[in-house]
Amino acid sequence: MTLVTPKLLLNEPLARYTSWRVGGRADQLYIPAGLDDLSAFLHNLDAAQPVYFIGLGSNLLVRDGGVRGTVVLMHNVLTTLKMEGELVYAEAGVTCAKLAKFCAKEAKQGGEFFAGIPGTLGGALAMNAGCYGSETWNVVKRVTTINRSGELNTRDAAAFIPSYRHVEKPVADEWFVAAWLGLEKGDAHASAQKIKELLAKRLASQPLNMPSAGSTFRNPAGDYAARLIEASGLKGYIIGGAQVSERHANFIVNVGGATALDIELLIKHMRDTVLEQQGVLLQQEVKVLGELSLSELEVK
Repeated sequence: MTLVTPKLLLNEPLARYTSWRVGGRADQLYIPAGLDDLSAFLHNLDAAQPVYFIGLGSNLLVRDGGVRGTVVLMHNVLTTLKMEGELVYAEAGVTCAKLAKFCAKEAKQGGEFFAGIPGTLGGALAMNAGCYGSETWNVVKRVTTINRSGELNTRDAAAFIPSYRHVEKPVADEWFVAAWLGLEKGDAHASAQKIKELLAKRLASQPLNMPSAGSTFRNPAGDYAARLIEASGLKGYIIGGAQVSERHANFIVNVGGATALDIELLIKHMRDTVLEQQGVLLQQEVKVLGELSLSELEVK
């Protein structure tokens, strides 16, 4: 369901839109009413104005100094989800959890893993999100993107080069707004049961009851970031209100009152400690957006 009217919010706090519940203010936050409205907004926006897109705000750290420019919120916007022939058509604001359930209901197998991704399809496309041995771009057939001028382009998946937690786009300054997914015909009940099992596994192994942003680091080849972090004695390590999760070492949780700086400093400490003790340089999966505050610049 899309909003009846668009919203433009000035000097808007972004903490309420991120899963870590931290972050400063955006100069302006735009919530479009739909795809046509978003296209018109971008077309008319000052070309010098920086633009950033966010979905559920997971896998994202917004710095305490906030974001200069315009942030476009996609969650609860662009939520069309339907069958087009044998393909699943989904817009970028659809949550991955909802997408997984829809695919199962339509007896399309291979999309169950989306239930384990805590974000929107737009974010999953942008970073080739995946879990439990599957990745987003394994099932993508074609996508529609929007550019800085508000123009829409539809391209086949072959025009993109996906890799582990990364997608190389043919045109850099574009954002995903929809995708067509190709999934094999399956059994609705079997898919629903698999989703149930994946969610139970996720609940048992991840700190879902606390504000977090998912995996902090990418898994290095042949190993797991969580194993390396735990082997370095970092489980439970805390800086301010940010803590390495006791349940899953590759998660950072906000135990109360954390700032973005607390989290960023903890990420650095985890990376440095693992490098020193394990000889492995972890690659950060969480994206950082925005500017440091003046007090943070002194700390950094």
